[in-house]
Amino acid sequence: MGRSHALSGWCAGLAVAPLVGLTSVAQVVPFAAATAGYALLPDLDHPGASASRLLGPVTRLVSGAVRAFSGVLYNLTKGPRDEESTGKHRHATHTLAAAVLLGFLAANLGDRGKWAVLAVAVTGLVLAADALGDWIILAVLAAAGWSVVGTALPGTAAADAIQTGLTQIGSWIGVAVAVGMFVHCLGDSLTRSGCPWLWPLPIRGETWYELRLPRPLRFRTGSWVEHGVIVPILLIAGVLLLPGAFQAVKQVFDATQIWIAGQS
Repeated sequence: MGRSHALSGWCAGLAVAPLVGLTSVAQVVPFAAATAGYALLPDLDHPGASASRLLGPVTRLVSGAVRAFSGVLYNLTKGPRDEESTGKHRHATHTLAAAVLLGFLAANLGDRGKWAVLAVAVTGLVLAADALGDWIILAVLAAAGWSVVGTALPGTAAADAIQTGLTQIGSWIGVAVAVGMFVHCLGDSLTRSGCPWLWPLPIRGETWYELRLPRPLRFRTGSWVEHGVIVPILLIAGVLLLPGAFQAVKQVFDATQIWIAGQS
């Protein structure tokens, strides 16, 4: 579900951006791109996931460590009715607690300096590009360039824009990480396997209770429902949620209506 997760993260980023004070294209697009990337992070607990293969041996080693930690955590905290499982995939990283914790850690990287924050943002961008394609990098670069166009002194304005951008990233990178990871959990809750994202809250004797849709509404990952229904909906939403996109579509629709009326 790599592409679906990344697209859902992109849409969530576009929707959440105004809530954290980001309104311009230059602010919203990098935020949404980072959110799209971190919507893939929970699957670092699967050796075949995009996040686990991203940097070859490095991320495979991290994936192995995450899987081992998740397995230990599962065995230490499972309830009396939790199923027998290795606890490695869709467990530790697929929880609201993990999303909040990593989001908090990312937000506090501001104390380490602007370049540490930028590294987190770029990691999210690279993850998103791996799942969605290079267009997302071009979108971020275009948005950054947009913030410079029209300034009085282009030479110094570019440097000032970059400096300002780094400062702004520090204010929202933690939110991007947390929202992306949580949206991933919600996406997995739509599938047959479900997702135990309310851990460690005990439900029906299970600490790792898989939340999921009613049986008739669940779908299998990689099925026609995901590719034929979920992905197209996310693609349309990912365009309409861009700043000014809905208004532009409405203007085109109104102009079309006027033209049709004039022809009749």
